[in-house]
Amino acid sequence: MRSSIGRGAALVIGLAMILALAQACAPAPEPTAGAPTVSESTAAAAAVASDRADLIGNWEGRVEVAGQEIITRMAFEADGDGLKGTVDFPQQNVNGIPLDVATFADGKLHVEVLPAPRTAVFDGALAGDAIAGTFEQAGYKGAFELARVKAEAPPYAAEEVTFRNGDITLAGTLTLPEGQGPFPAVVLITGSGASTRDEELFGFKVFGVLADHLTWQGIAVLRYDDRGVGGSSGGSAGDTSETFAGDVAAAVAYLEGRPEIAAGKIGLLGHSEGGLIALIVATGGTAGLAVEPDDVAFVVLMAGPGLPGDKLIVEQGEAIAKAGGASAEEVARQKAMQEQIAAAALTGEGWDAVEAKLRQAYEEAAAALTDEQKQAVGDLDAWVQQMVDAQMAVSQSGWMKFFLSYDPAPALEKLRQPALALFGERDLQVPAESNRAAVEAALKRGGNADYEIVVIPEANHLFQLAETGSPTEYATLSPEFAPGFLSTVSDWILAHTR
Repeated sequence: MRSSIGRGAALVIGLAMILALAQACAPAPEPTAGAPTVSESTAAAAAVASDRADLIGNWEGRVEVAGQEIITRMAFEADGDGLKGTVDFPQQNVNGIPLDVATFADGKLHVEVLPAPRTAVFDGALAGDAIAGTFEQAGYKGAFELARVKAEAPPYAAEEVTFRNGDITLAGTLTLPEGQGPFPAVVLITGSGASTRDEELFGFKVFGVLADHLTWQGIAVLRYDDRGVGGSSGGSAGDTSETFAGDVAAAVAYLEGRPEIAAGKIGLLGHSEGGLIALIVATGGTAGLAVEPDDVAFVVLMAGPGLPGDKLIVEQGEAIAKAGGASAEEVARQKAMQEQIAAAALTGEGWDAVEAKLRQAYEEAAAALTDEQKQAVGDLDAWVQQMVDAQMAVSQSGWMKFFLSYDPAPALEKLRQPALALFGERDLQVPAESNRAAVEAALKRGGNADYEIVVIPEANHLFQLAETGSPTEYATLSPEFAPGFLSTVSDWILAHTR
């Protein structure tokens, strides 16, 4: 859900997260050496281009610093006569940080990220398909190593596409199976938080892996960047699930115009909040959609909520607090805080009291940091203010008000398309027991004649095998789905599109 991963207030303390929080643009230093002659310039450019070719591409490895081992990815590409690139720290769900400085000559790599005083510096040497060297940031020194990622082209077509919803341009990837079409198709709808088309969370490319599997099985897949992310335009705090439903409807309309896609066999798969969005589109739940409910052939709800938002957010917070070992008193305080935020968001009253409680909570969190963490954070008062401001912005957003007020039951009762509802047994964000029961009860009340509900054993909200299901565990888990999940989805879709 958008409230918990992308737009939530949870904080992961770590060097990579500090990088993300401190991110700013720094100008590259001006050259000071004299201008070379034409012949010198030509020779130098050729040497740089030759060196640069050895580096361009994707690299993955780790940074070891301050007793931590942080998974690290870098991507380099040509930028005129130089280089540009990005760095990812997937364990902290921090991706796409631009490199402020990237130079490579004579096999030596120098990278700088962020301006002083938080500049992170990588100095390494290339040896074959590996880079190793030193890392330094804010007085911390360590080592890093990266290996080239050699991607093999899949035996199916992957096309970069764009489509429009009014003034918004949405960019995505359409994967088409081998062989002669037309093919059944599915639009993937991300969960909460501004996400790329792969819905990558803590190094797990949820939709990237899912799209690959479905396409191998003969199902075309359209996945796209959310508004304001990657190649998609737009995006604002006022966007709601209804806003995103318009984007999904535009995606369906786009597929209807593709000759490779089978008419009448386009469905929706929504993860978490994406499930709510799928229901809105499939039932015509908002005005001005580019398609009608009859244009949607089936619906897959992947941890889609069955409870109203204000009830779900309270149950979610309570479950996560308990899994984190919170005392009964702490759990009760967490529950009261969530209820207070929900009440203020729905009524518009009581925000001063909410802000005061948030400030108290973050001040207590700051006081509990270790000396090393405090040194890394820097100005604790500024950090507290930043956290309070961010949480208040989320809580007072149009998105939050809509989410808390939305009850999926009427849409589920209205749903006439075949439906598959999947839940993770250990999901704490959309707890399986209560939400499964609510979804099934609503489908029964509405008389849906073709639905299936599956609970994946030991799976969390991302449908990984999990110990506790807590979001704090995501970064430690293998980036793969629980056994049986992928085949359950593909087998069901194929059975309903033959």
